[in-house]
Amino acid sequence: MLELVLIEEWAQFAVRWLHVITAIAWIGSSFYFIALDLGLHRDRQLASGADGEEWQVHGGGFYHIQKYLIAPAHLPDHLVWFKWESYATWLSGFAMLVLVYYLGADLYLVDPAVLDLPIWGAILISLGSLAFGWLAYDFICKSRFGDDNTRLMVFLFVVLVAMAWGYTQVFSGRAALLHLGAFTATIMSANVFMVIIPNQKIVVADLKAGRTPDPKYGKIAKQRSTHNNYLTLPVVFLMLSNHYPLAFASQYNWIIASLVFLMGVTIRHYFNTIHARKGNPRWTWAATLALFVAIMGLSLAPLYAEPEPDEDAALTGPALKFASVEGFEDVYSTVLGRCSMCHSSQPGYGRILWAPKGVRLETEADVARHARQIFMQAGITHAMPPANISYMEPQERQMIVDWYLAGVKG
Repeated sequence: MLELVLIEEWAQFAVRWLHVITAIAWIGSSFYFIALDLGLHRDRQLASGADGEEWQVHGGGFYHIQKYLIAPAHLPDHLVWFKWESYATWLSGFAMLVLVYYLGADLYLVDPAVLDLPIWGAILISLGSLAFGWLAYDFICKSRFGDDNTRLMVFLFVVLVAMAWGYTQVFSGRAALLHLGAFTATIMSANVFMVIIPNQKIVVADLKAGRTPDPKYGKIAKQRSTHNNYLTLPVVFLMLSNHYPLAFASQYNWIIASLVFLMGVTIRHYFNTIHARKGNPRWTWAATLALFVAIMGLSLAPLYAEPEPDEDAALTGPALKFASVEGFEDVYSTVLGRCSMCHSSQPGYGRILWAPKGVRLETEADVARHARQIFMQAGITHAMPPANISYMEPQERQMIVDWYLAGVKG
């Protein structure tokens, strides 16, 4: 049983690392090509018939890059496709969603204090929301409403705000922000898989057949690519938000997430303007700072006044099982003495003002619900308490391990 638990933990580690690698590759190439496209010199007549060109230097070499508005007259023998970065990022992210939030739904996905859902129901809502997001977005983009890109992006922001609120009415705060990121990332990756790459393939097929490609395919792909450009930074924040209870453990978490999307717009607008050589919009700095200060205010206000959880309501399902294991009272006493100095509604240690990662270990229900985390952080590893600041003894760590394994077997 212990081996299975550790294998699952290492699976999460491996998939998370893969997700980070592929996300860096996708974001890096996306940002580079957006900057390249905006910075092309289009004020010169090129013998090649290209729409624009750029000279760049990097790594000791010089690069001469040209872009064709539709396509070159003759297709080169070797063509590099930038698509697998996007596909691998979404697939690895979905794998993480399964490993952490579906297999650990009782701890990370479902919060009875928000909505007491059966695990299967919560997973279906999760999957359905991701599919709904892409289908609705794609339908609007293809409609006449989507002809005006500014109007479309404003509407998309309204949809994201609505989804932010909706997720917080269904899932735990941590899962709500993560799902908002997955909702947005699904749209972005589907843009690549369902629109951008297929349109590029149509252009390639026309060239091979000796036909002149229709410029509408490039225009459509450019619209979706622009959307992805402005959505990237908010998605990165939302994917990292589970580490910061200041973001997810607040009654205003959906408003915080909404403001993060606006910060993504102001930040990207600054860089896009600079790359396009259209000025230096320093007002975006002030706007970004103002949004961040607003987020700080929203996140701090409720942390000192959140109501205590209903202990009886929380002791259901797996939590009740771990609370019923023989020796639980001793484990609870140990955790209370060694961990609750930080993991409480009003931490009493040093500069810690809120429970790390939003994990409170004050009641029996708290300890039972976070059994796996306590087992991994203080039993199997010695990550907690940090530097063993509260002097947890080896026999106490072993007691936690024995208790958790007994609960899993039971």
